[in-house]
Amino acid sequence: MTKMTEKSVIVKKTLDTRTAAFFVQTASKFESKVKVSLEDKIVNAKSLMCIISLGISPDTEIKISADGADEKEAVNEVAGILE
Repeated sequence: MTKMTEKSVIVKKTLDTRTAAFFVQTASKFESKVKVSLEDKIVNAKSLMCIISLGISPDTEIKISADGADEKEAVNEVAGILE
């Protein structure tokens, strides 16, 4: 059993609808369960509505976590969209 992979990210880009859709598409191509945390909220990174509901803005710190066979690749690639 593997330990979940996590990464904290300071968001550099505005998460408009287009960027959010690309973020979700990227997370969805991985087998792992991918989550995004902002303060006390944790949502599914593969759900556009969940990502938009967080209201992520530039200079906000979020945590991206993944659990599964390709978790490291998932966290790094998804985080790269916002860095």
